[in-house]
Amino acid sequence: MLGMALAAIDGTIVSTAVPQIVGDLGGFAVFSWLFSGYLLAVTVTLPVYGKLSDTFGRKPVLIAGIVLFLVGSLLCALAWNMGALIAFRIVQGLGGGALQGTVQTIAADLYPLKERPRIQAKLSTVWATSAVAGPVVGGLLAGYADWRWIFLINLPVGALALWLVVRHLHEPARPRPKTRPRIDWAGALAVFATGTLLLTALVQGGVAWPWLSAPSLGLFAASAALAALTVVIERRAAEPIIPGWVWRRRTIASVNLALGAMGLLMVAPTVFLPTYAQSVLGLGPIAAGFVLSVMTLSWPVSAALSDRVYNRIGFRLTAIIGMSAALLVLLAFPLLPYPGEPWQPALIMLLLGAALGLFQLPLIVGVQSTVGWAERGTTTASVLFCRQVGQSVGAAVFGAVANGVLAARLLDAPAPGLPGDLDAVARTLEDPGALSAAATDHLRRAVDAAVDHVYIGAAGAAALALLALVVLAPRRFPVITEPEDRRP
Repeated sequence: MLGMALAAIDGTIVSTAVPQIVGDLGGFAVFSWLFSGYLLAVTVTLPVYGKLSDTFGRKPVLIAGIVLFLVGSLLCALAWNMGALIAFRIVQGLGGGALQGTVQTIAADLYPLKERPRIQAKLSTVWATSAVAGPVVGGLLAGYADWRWIFLINLPVGALALWLVVRHLHEPARPRPKTRPRIDWAGALAVFATGTLLLTALVQGGVAWPWLSAPSLGLFAASAALAALTVVIERRAAEPIIPGWVWRRRTIASVNLALGAMGLLMVAPTVFLPTYAQSVLGLGPIAAGFVLSVMTLSWPVSAALSDRVYNRIGFRLTAIIGMSAALLVLLAFPLLPYPGEPWQPALIMLLLGAALGLFQLPLIVGVQSTVGWAERGTTTASVLFCRQVGQSVGAAVFGAVANGVLAARLLDAPAPGLPGDLDAVARTLEDPGALSAAATDHLRRAVDAAVDHVYIGAAGAAALALLALVVLAPRRFPVITEPEDRRP
């Protein structure tokens, strides 16, 4: 849980200190790479760490991840300009990829099927606590100390996590392979390069350059070519980083697609709801963050209770019920009145968290239970990888949808020269004296319409997740029971 906390709190604690970081180091034009670079490094390394943990064990991979994360944190605190800070954030992300995937895998190793909801709910609580505490701690450190402490605070927490793992995590002795394990370095490099180009195209498209510009088209073409090369390399490898059975087995393939769709829909609340709360409801940043954070309160509670459902009706049907409820909740958001009261979107998020807790945990527990120890790291990493890619795709797609709706609504604006994208609109509305009352109301209604369309798109992603489960997933997951003496 301490190791997971390092990765969980990292994104939220940094976001509140961006003004101080930019004021000290400069680089306003590229500061978004503080988050994009970290996310990219985490995502593209997940499959690599999953395979390494299946080959050499979880403990060495987790130790290496914690050490790499702490080295990155120390370097971030010593950064002398924005370029250096972005590079060191990528180093942090290289460690964060090991933390996210390996901790989830160890949870399945340590606990039998009937006890996994309890530990997974505790891990979910780590994420929920980080979502609430991160912005507060980050704001306090940036405002009353120095932004560099945001990274230095990781060192004592990580050191304690490292000591506990080294001292207390003991994996059982397993039969040595007859041949020396071979690491698929070519496949790892191909996966890393493909993911890097694809995520760069998704993150920067429509931001740093237009979607149909030469950089976007070039990056998408190069990532497609590298993806084809990766398939060729992995088919020939003796121990591929992403083995073909990940997609040939119906259970794993359906869960990968379903959680990829969940990553897609999660962009609506996490990215666009704070903008809605500030621009439409007129809330401050902290109050807007709490409207979102209620989702993280109901999610772990629902996840902890989900075993009472899936033990009766199965993993697949439980997840279908959870995502069906999420679909209805997402469709309810556009029906909220304008401008409405803060408790209304908060209630929507509370219900959405409960629905997604009932969806995600049964799928992760279920898919981990269908494989043995030697395949569990790869399986878990593939699930998390698909979810992360889904979030990146969702940010790109829904960002384009929101800005398209906004531009269409501003064609008949009552005042000329109004901003044309969502971020610029949000900044303009922060200064109420800059616009007339009619122009302000028009902008607020435009933002309301843009976010409504994003939630409709998120409902479409929920429908895709349901389709993957209904069409591909088997009615009963083929659960494997490992002997108790094989557990750490």
